[in-house]
Amino acid sequence: MHYTGTIWRPPYESNSLLLEVTAGCTHHKCKFCTLYEDLPFLFKMSPMETIQQDLEEVKQQLQLWHNSTITRTFLTGANPFVLKASKLIKIAKLIKQHIATNKTIGCFARITDIALKTDEELLQLRLVGYDGITIGIETGYDEALTFMNKGYVSKDIVTQCKRLEKANISYHFFYLAGIAGEGKGEKNAKATAQICNQLSPKTIIANMLTIYNNSELYAEIQKGIWKEQTEIEKYNELKTLVENIDIDVYFAALGASNAIPIQSVLPKEKQKVLTLLEQIIKNVSEKELKEYRKNLKHL
Repeated sequence: MHYTGTIWRPPYESNSLLLEVTAGCTHHKCKFCTLYEDLPFLFKMSPMETIQQDLEEVKQQLQLWHNSTITRTFLTGANPFVLKASKLIKIAKLIKQHIATNKTIGCFARITDIALKTDEELLQLRLVGYDGITIGIETGYDEALTFMNKGYVSKDIVTQCKRLEKANISYHFFYLAGIAGEGKGEKNAKATAQICNQLSPKTIIANMLTIYNNSELYAEIQKGIWKEQTEIEKYNELKTLVENIDIDVYFAALGASNAIPIQSVLPKEKQKVLTLLEQIIKNVSEKELKEYRKNLKHL
């Protein structure tokens, strides 16, 4: 199998086949992001020949593992959904050709990637298996989206995700606590909840902003342009987010950036998760949480 650099996947894709079709990110401008710094390029697509070779290898392995089946494939890279619909459809057909049991295909996507597709193309992508797309919206707070150079604003999130819903393509959100900076966590959480409440994400995965020295955001902090939230502020922000979400959604904070794992089904378990967050805010010290963040060498 061909893999380039660190391979990132959401926690819920742990049982999926990881197939590299792109490496790096087409945007590569978010001030906080250092995920693809180990690559010697910004973005590249795998040649179709390489993708086919990997699928042939998977097919051979499945023949050896007689009782093994693959029902879902996750395309790796920061935003494979940026590829032309015709290319994504060709990849889907290749997957089905080599793995007859495969039913769905997931990947990371930027809001701007969805905008590149027509409504008809989105319907075609759903027909060949694309579903459960993961979108790192990070926030629905326009001030933070603009400052961090995400390349879109909150109204774009609503517009493009409603287009996914129209095509029956489900999706997950990544949220980034702390992205708005010191003193703005409550605004950030409420603005994001307001966006989410207009939509139907399957999952909201919360991560905690972790700033590394090689990020553009670190340089902004050194210049005094931006101030980081405390760790307790981030948990207060999560509490505000949960309080204001009204839709049925799975909510979790399980990645390495989270010192304390959290997962729940909202609104059914809202009080349970709010109680847990209140206990963290009350009983866990800023020093302990800061030490965890400091020792987090890599996400």
